[in-house]
Amino acid sequence: MVTAILLAILLFCGSLSYFIPQGSFETDAENNIIPGTYQKGTVEGIAFWRVLTAPVRVFASEDALTIIMISIFLLVMSGVFNLLEKTGGIKTFIVAIMRRLQDRGTPVVCITVLIFMLFGSLFGMFEELVTLLPLIIVFMLSMNMDTMVGLGTCLMAACFGFSTAITNPFSVGTAAQLAGIRVSSGMWLRVVFFCVVYLILCAFLLQYLKKLRRDPCISLTYETDMQKRAGLVIQSEALTSDQQRIFWIYAVFFAIQGLLLTAIACIRAISGLAIPILAVSFLITGLIAGQLVCKNFRQVLGYFLRGAAAMLPAVAMIALASSVKLVMAESNILHTVMNAVLGLLTGRGKFITVLLIYALILFLQLFIGSASAKIFLVMPIVLPITNALGISPTLVILTYCMADGFTDVILPTNPVLLIGLSMANVSYGKWLKWTWKLQLLLLAVSVLVLLFGTAIGY
Repeated sequence: MVTAILLAILLFCGSLSYFIPQGSFETDAENNIIPGTYQKGTVEGIAFWRVLTAPVRVFASEDALTIIMISIFLLVMSGVFNLLEKTGGIKTFIVAIMRRLQDRGTPVVCITVLIFMLFGSLFGMFEELVTLLPLIIVFMLSMNMDTMVGLGTCLMAACFGFSTAITNPFSVGTAAQLAGIRVSSGMWLRVVFFCVVYLILCAFLLQYLKKLRRDPCISLTYETDMQKRAGLVIQSEALTSDQQRIFWIYAVFFAIQGLLLTAIACIRAISGLAIPILAVSFLITGLIAGQLVCKNFRQVLGYFLRGAAAMLPAVAMIALASSVKLVMAESNILHTVMNAVLGLLTGRGKFITVLLIYALILFLQLFIGSASAKIFLVMPIVLPITNALGISPTLVILTYCMADGFTDVILPTNPVLLIGLSMANVSYGKWLKWTWKLQLLLLAVSVLVLLFGTAIGY
């Protein structure tokens, strides 16, 4: 479906060259377009074979190095995350933390939300964390909470963490690489936004728990939860020595990545190399951790390669999305399109422009779920325009993250949401009834943060 949509966009952009005149802007030393220097040319359509071969030729274009580097990075991250999942690393790590929190009552909700949001915000983990949903639901049921709280502390928290990206390599990292800025640029406002969303989600869940304790029957999953509790077996015994060993191995793994992310954010000399540094770190430490757990390198390598192979369709979508810019550039209509957009936006104010970008990403989110594919489709065109209008790349990246993520847990077209609801045995109607007000609140907060960012020149 997504591939077909991207292919249709590619063909549409190729066909535009038969109707739109060529043109070009003058550019500065940093290759930024200079407003007011546009020169109009003639209409000359691009050869059809160039459109069809663009997804292949893009790997030899001027953007090839960036595309190849990010593609390799995504393959490595996917391979390592699959390795962590298959060797029980993520599950054991979370289980160990959950058991330490089991007797702490209500605070466990806030701590669990924080853990899942941090994994999403720092490392870009979402789908991998949803595999833990049944475990989290059982954990919440064992403390007299319900399935909805389990969904909120796992599925929703992971998604919201991904959306409030601080260093998320799949969104912030990729977009920063395309924009030619450091991952740490503008991080302070992303941290503030993360904290605001964290507090909102915790308040939402704690308010719901308060009502639930007054009247358990208000739970949308009351009857099914009664059945689940009837067959619930609570395992309170301590971790085995083998599980403790796995926990500490992966605790060291995540600590190394956390320290590295901190170093990248603080040390200017290496901040521009965030993507390759993270790729090498995840690859080496991930394989070492997997080997220490499995003690079978062939099995470790197999898990890694299967995880990397699962990311190949996403790499193909990145190639398709990137080829849109290539076709428009080769047909010399890219600057013509930019000139038209600049003409529409000039004088409308920066905040209106930011909101239009936000709306564009929300619209694309209906059809293209992949964060990386949307970045390669939108950013190469949007960034030069926003730069000409005096809007910083950091604000554009923040706008993208806001629009890309939150709707993952409300749009029925998102497969991760449907899988999660199926695992929890909760209908989409019940989920929508439970979350729609929260989604509207987050929409309002996002707009206010963007207004604030625009006002201070973020």
